[in-house]
Amino acid sequence: MKLEIVRWKGVVKPREGALRRQLEAEGFEVFRWRDDAAADYQPHAHDHDESLWVVRGEITFGIGAERYALEPGDRLMLPRGTVHSALVGVDGCLYLVGQRR
Repeated sequence: MKLEIVRWKGVVKPREGALRRQLEAEGFEVFRWRDDAAADYQPHAHDHDESLWVVRGEITFGIGAERYALEPGDRLMLPRGTVHSALVGVDGCLYLVGQRR
């Protein structure tokens, strides 16, 4: 897996069930996660590949000097071992987390 941001190009808002099915079809174990407004994750890394797919709200990931603001439908492909931080927007954020070892 490589670090990648995939922007939503659909005209219709993303549907949680469809996003979940896509992640599962790609071999991810999927769970739903909700953060309150302004939740702040300090720099950390995981021992597995992750794909985070925003359903509602906004979350900004920091990876090195770069910042990536994700909105509904946007997806982050995060390879294992990638040090990253995250800051949730003012309305909180609901997203799906796919994990794959």
